Amino acid sequence: MARPLSADALVSALRAEGVTVVEHPGWRTHNRNHKGSWGPLNGVIIHHTVTSGTTNSVNLCFDGHSELPGPLCHGVIAKDGTVHLVGNGRANHAGVGDPDVLAAVTAERAELPAPRHSTTDGNAHFYGFECVNLGDGRDPWPEVQLDAIERAAAALCRAHGWSAHSVIGHKEWTSTKIDPRGFAMADLRARIAARLARKPTGSAPAPSTPQYQPFPGAEWFRKTPRSAIVTAMGKRLVAVGCSAYTSGPGPQWTEADRRSYAKWQRKLGYSGASADGWPGAKSWAALKVPYSS
Repeated sequence: MARPLSADALVSALRAEGVTVVEHPGWRTHNRNHKGSWGPLNGVIIHHTVTSGTTNSVNLCFDGHSELPGPLCHGVIAKDGTVHLVGNGRANHAGVGDPDVLAAVTAERAELPAPRHSTTDGNAHFYGFECVNLGDGRDPWPEVQLDAIERAAAALCRAHGWSAHSVIGHKEWTSTKIDPRGFAMADLRARIAARLARKPTGSAPAPSTPQYQPFPGAEWFRKTPRSAIVTAMGKRLVAVGCSAYTSGPGPQWTEADRRSYAKWQRKLGYSGASADGWPGAKSWAALKVPYSS
């Protein structure tokens, strides 16, 4: 058990481990402490976001939504390995879980019991990192992102004197979750243990910028976003001969964007409701929108 790190101490620990840190405005005082206790801390929980796109994911984890207010974690780990800090204090990330799992984490036992009960407040006892991934088992985990997850978790373990057994996946805390999906927690803990056996290097691999924009999600477009992603999409639609624009394209999603995208869907062979102009993952991947954010 440990007292929570201060905001300054958290940033220092992450950077000492070689993590590239971005501080989201307001994160240092953004928490849910008025809803319950924060600490003593026992470990770190790793999640996946079920979203794509850094900006979209960071904003969601900072703001939350109507049924679950933010922050939804303490840091968002992007595909390029950058850790975006969005909360400092109690966060809505772990929910309730198994007290036997908490006891095993506290004792730093190598073997975790299967989670069977949902009676213990995990938000009081765990730091949380949300990692940008669709969680469908197909969305890739770039090595630079896995390296950042390893470094971020190791930074907190080193700061508190914990072992790698203090790091668990959300699916190991409660039977109601499947995250993180796409890599094994045992493998991640082995990487963290190897890192903790060495002195911190203070340097991380240079982030690699994706060539194409990951799909922001179908609901993102229905919120009429204003973003450089919309401009980049529009320019690609013009380039492939699917323009319904009379001006632009620009950053604000409009009906002209939807009509243009419907032309693209029809060009791909879609029809009916599948060519309604609202982007989907497959048609978006085929469009090859240049990376914007």
